[in-house]
Amino acid sequence: MSKLTGWWKNRSSAGKVELYTRCSFHFFVLIEIMSFGLPLVGSAAMRESSRPVSVVLFLALCAHAVLVAFLSSRALDWQLGRRARPVRLAVATAIATAVGGLAALALRKTGHVDMSVAPSLVIGMSCFATGSAVLCLKGVRRMRYLAPGTTVAASAATAALGLPLGEVVGYAVGVLMSGLFMTLAYGFSGWLLRTVYELDHAREIQARLAVAEERLRFGRDLHDVMGRNLAVIALKSELAVQLARRERPEAVDQMIEVQRIARESQKEVRDVVRGYREADLGVELEGARGVLSAAGMDCRVEFATAGRELPGEVQSALGWVVREATTNVLRHGDARSCLIRLTDREVPGTLTLLVENDGVPDAPAGPPGSGLAGLRERLAAVAGTLQAGPAEGGRFRLRAEIPLDAREVEVRA
Repeated sequence: MSKLTGWWKNRSSAGKVELYTRCSFHFFVLIEIMSFGLPLVGSAAMRESSRPVSVVLFLALCAHAVLVAFLSSRALDWQLGRRARPVRLAVATAIATAVGGLAALALRKTGHVDMSVAPSLVIGMSCFATGSAVLCLKGVRRMRYLAPGTTVAASAATAALGLPLGEVVGYAVGVLMSGLFMTLAYGFSGWLLRTVYELDHAREIQARLAVAEERLRFGRDLHDVMGRNLAVIALKSELAVQLARRERPEAVDQMIEVQRIARESQKEVRDVVRGYREADLGVELEGARGVLSAAGMDCRVEFATAGRELPGEVQSALGWVVREATTNVLRHGDARSCLIRLTDREVPGTLTLLVENDGVPDAPAGPPGSGLAGLRERLAAVAGTLQAGPAEGGRFRLRAEIPLDAREVEVRA
């Protein structure tokens, strides 16, 4: 049973729409033959004298139906960008339609076919040929001229053969109405198929972008997590070496601290891989104070937010800023003092995080990293901004601002 249904289930949504559209156009072959060819067979059975002519017209109609279906298939391939526009096939279909219609009108004029046969042939062949020709065009402005153009050609042919005015008007109305209907049907089918494939392609691109974004997120988080921890491990390891050379017992404590930080780093990396890690602002502020103080700096942390509890996404974004700023202070320059201030009083309605340190070198020690770019991305998610650069007095200042809104709640007692 799976083999019988797999040909449908294994197709994409766009592939299913394409298969349905192609089958519909192929089914039009039977509709053209049964709707406009059966009257020929009926008239041939009733009149023995016109039987050979009716049979020839019936075979010509069948050939025309197959030609129209073939043109529709090639035109769909062109619509989807799989082959060149079938210009020659479209011209051949137009010529076959014109020859078939003129032959039917001429036989009607000479009385070799019944009065009801010629209209069905002319209208049937012209409407299906017009529909298939629509698929060879793009743009409504070009498509809208096909049905009126076919109507003018059919009216001119009937008038040139000297048919009564009533029949000329009847042919014109029939060809115009059927042509407009087939123009809408074929044109909408082609547009729908192109749109479905474009949406399918857009969804594929979106999936690729999501993968790329996740890779960037992972790289950014891994940089933020491991940057400071590795810097602290290097600092404490160097301190432990110096203490060990002096045969100081504090070297053991420093190595124990290195071991603890390494284990925490392993856990944090696992959390980053799972995508669940969020930086805690309070923990990061206390961690920055401890790490910078252990490095021999005078670290001052000021926390004044007017008794308010910050939303989780704001705390997470600022926590990453504190972590990255601490890493930069440890890695770059020779800082002796550092100020970390979090306040909502400098700019009304704005939460400001300021990290400022001295000991900035005259020239950068190396190429710029990706840490600040990652922080800007995190702050942009909460409508925040980041400014970083040298300040007066040979200091370096990092300033992050996040607008406050009504979602904040008062801190619980």
